[in-house]
Amino acid sequence: MPPRLRAALSAVLIALSGLLVPFGALAAWAAYELADTDRYVTAMAPLATDPAVREAVADTVGDGILRAVDQHLDVPPLPGPLRPFVRDAVRSFTQTRAFRMAWDTGNQVTHDAVLRALRGADDRDVTVDLAPVTAQVKLRLTQDHVPLAARIPVEHTTVAVLPAGELTALRKGFHVLEVAGFWLPVAAVVFAVGGIALAVRRRRAVTATALGTALGGALLAGCLAVGRSLTLAGLPADVPHPAAGAVYDALTATLRTVAWLLLGLGLVVALTAWLTRYLRLTRPARRPPGSSAPAPAPAPAPTRARA
Repeated sequence: MPPRLRAALSAVLIALSGLLVPFGALAAWAAYELADTDRYVTAMAPLATDPAVREAVADTVGDGILRAVDQHLDVPPLPGPLRPFVRDAVRSFTQTRAFRMAWDTGNQVTHDAVLRALRGADDRDVTVDLAPVTAQVKLRLTQDHVPLAARIPVEHTTVAVLPAGELTALRKGFHVLEVAGFWLPVAAVVFAVGGIALAVRRRRAVTATALGTALGGALLAGCLAVGRSLTLAGLPADVPHPAAGAVYDALTATLRTVAWLLLGLGLVVALTAWLTRYLRLTRPARRPPGSSAPAPAPAPAPTRARA
């Protein structure tokens, strides 16, 4: 193959490899991190101790309990001073082990329901029953002697997670994501190896591949930062942004780590390749063993003066 054609094919393969790096990392994260229930629950578990998340849960559950008391119980509305007391009692519940167990259980149940819908053929709405969580909150409030807590109704309240009308499109996208999560990283590696193997100057090809990997990692990190801003900006006004930001950070923690690893690894490999080339160019040439130093040039014969 002519050297120019080899160099052109090598450049194309290396460019494709660098382009696939961020997309491959994103697809693999979604397919093997978000689509795995155990990993999802593990990623979400620390949020049970996050102050912003606990505050949002306390406000939401407290408002729900107050509405249940006002609507379902044959009593006058709770006095104003008691309402902050109810929220404080719920806030104290979010600091207990029971709340952490309820948090993990709720995330696991929700994730299992979503995966069954995406991998199955059931076209009904995906819903989650909040009755177990309500029962634990009621028990805690009763133990804290909150007024009327023992009479709070524990109803089987279902929350829609995925509408039935969106399941068909989501199933197709989920299937594509599962395939891409495996093949995109493989294709990136194959293109990189092929580009280096075809290169006329392989040291430069290694440097270009490493810089492409680092650029892909930097692009991925930038996209995560922009995605966080856009996600929080698109939320309704009644959704607490600190809690939503904590959820986003927990879900993308692994992907951020991968992005920085790609950036660091690419820069280290590129710097190593450049240093080895620089040292090779500046190193004095070695004489083969057994060779002697070149003999000095003979001195010119003295000229005789003419008579």
